[in-house]
Amino acid sequence: MSRAFVKEDDQEEAPFIPPRAPLPENETNYVTAAGKKALIQEKSQLEEEKTSVKFIEKEADRRRALATLNGKMKLLESRINSARVLTAEEQPQDEVRFGAKVQFTMNGKVQFFQIVGVDEANVKDQKIAFTAPIAKALMGKKVGAKPQLMLGKEGRSIEILAIDY
Repeated sequence: MSRAFVKEDDQEEAPFIPPRAPLPENETNYVTAAGKKALIQEKSQLEEEKTSVKFIEKEADRRRALATLNGKMKLLESRINSARVLTAEEQPQDEVRFGAKVQFTMNGKVQFFQIVGVDEANVKDQKIAFTAPIAKALMGKKVGAKPQLMLGKEGRSIEILAIDY
């Protein structure tokens, strides 16, 4: 059909679906138990939002909102289905592993992070993804270890002060 016979109002643009936090290809989607629970709560919230879409008056706005929610739901379900919960009990308690809360010094400053799944990571909450360079530098190390964190050509010394699960 020629564009000459299509009204401009009928041309809907596909909605932008924000991507989830990146998970490297072929990487297992590890999550903490709290992370899995948060993903399931997020799914419930999206389902509630979908039921409220019917109250949007304009048909085009309703379709766009529903398409956005369906897109988010599809991405979320993929993450939930691929999630593998790792518990603290599964980890060696004397070394940094997934789920560990690590206290360390870097550049003379004491810092604290928990190593979590990519969907749970939030620097404000002191949670970093297990795929982050600093998490990778800390993994497998014990208290007193002094790994190097390479940021490009620059190296930063870290000293692990405490590990807790």
